[in-house]
This record gives sequence, C-alpha cells and structure tokens, in this order.
Amino acid sequence: MAISTFMTEDRVKRFPPARILEHWAHVLMFCVLVCTGLSQRFYALDISQWIILHLGGIDAVRLIHRFTGVIFSLGVCAHVVTAAVGIVYKQWQPSMVITKKDFSDVVHNIKYYIGLENSPTRGGRYTYKQKFEYWGIFTGVLLMILTGAILWFPAVVTKFMPGEIIPAAKVLHTNEALVVFLIIAIWHIYNAIFSPEVFPLDTSMFTGYISKERMLREHPDELTQMEENRMEKNREQDLAASPR
Repeated sequence: MAISTFMTEDRVKRFPPARILEHWAHVLMFCVLVCTGLSQRFYALDISQWIILHLGGIDAVRLIHRFTGVIFSLGVCAHVVTAAVGIVYKQWQPSMVITKKDFSDVVHNIKYYIGLENSPTRGGRYTYKQKFEYWGIFTGVLLMILTGAILWFPAVVTKFMPGEIIPAAKVLHTNEALVVFLIIAIWHIYNAIFSPEVFPLDTSMFTGYISKERMLREHPDELTQMEENRMEKNREQDLAASPR
C-alpha cells in the first residue's frame, strides 16, 4: 500500500475512503454470512430458530447465505487484484507481507514484556500483530470460499474428485468459519474497541485518520518515512518555484 503523506499537527491520514468503504462492506457481508451460516449449523438453538424464522425459512436462509457468499468472494477477488495492480504498476510497498523482521519483533516484544528490553519494537505501516491477524483471517476466508463452492456444487465436484471431499469440505467450512469468527470477535474487536490504546473506540476506520501521538507510539517507522517524503516534496516544490 502506498504511504500517505497527508498529515496535520495532530493527526495523520491513514486510510483513503475506498479502503474504509471496502472494510465496512466486508463487515456487513461477514455478519450476514455468520448469522445465516451458523444458524444452519446449530439449527437446534433457539436463536438459530429465531433467525431462520424471521428470514423466511431455511430455503431463504440458504439463498441469502449463498448470494452473500458470491458477493463476498467477488469483494475478496477485487481486494487481491487491487493489491497486485498497486504493487506491480503503482510501486506500492507490499507492507502487509510477513517478513523476517516480524518474527524478530515478536521475540523483541516478548523480551520487552518480561523486562529484558528497554523499549518495544518500532512498527512500520503494519505491526506484526496486524499482519498475523490479517493473514489468519485472509487464509481462513480463502478456505471458506473454496469449501463453500464445493458444498454448493457437489455433483460437479465429485465428477473430478473423490466423494469423500464433500463431508471434508463441510467440516472445514464450518470449523474455519468458527475460527475466523473467534479471531474477529476476540482479537480484532478487542484491538478496535477495548484495548487501552484506543478505548472506547478506534475511529480510524470511520474517519481515515489516526492521531500523531498514536502514530509515534505504534507506527514510528511509517511516521518517519512520511515526514521524509513530505520534506522531499517540499524541497522539490521549492526548487520548481525558484528563479532559474
């Protein structure tokens, strides 16, 4: 992702409107998929019966789940294509790729927490925690898309693969959905709402901005790069405006 250079005295623009819209569209679709999917899996529960009844019955729930899954899959594809085009043609930095430094940062922070280091690790555009969370969810989503397609078209799939893949896909689809749900419900929601660093709410996915103080604390390397980019841009503007 390209590093934004827009900042004021007290805040920094971190996410453009397109990323905010993408985030909330995925949140909405994920909520629909969780409600319609888990209500089918745990149909005996009272809350599942309530959801199925108020959505028009089991056939309607299945239709909503599949339709939302298709839209969600297209959104994931658009996300991947946007990232690939940005990195290849627009020279975006692949800032979400896990590197050797991320594992070193894990060790460094563990030492910091037990008093063996004087300061926490310096984060860039994304910290190792954000990267691990992202890839945990992303790989789970890819698995759910694949297994969902298998369960939707079992007759077509079993023409080319053994029949055992159908029950295997069912188990993987449901269990991976639970894993992703728990990652988001426990890890992501905590970091976005209940973490002392952002409580009572991280507003960056509403406004696109983050405080400069928080940037300095959580993403100091990115802030340094942004300030260097701004200084370089100012120098270029001064040179362009100077008399020849």
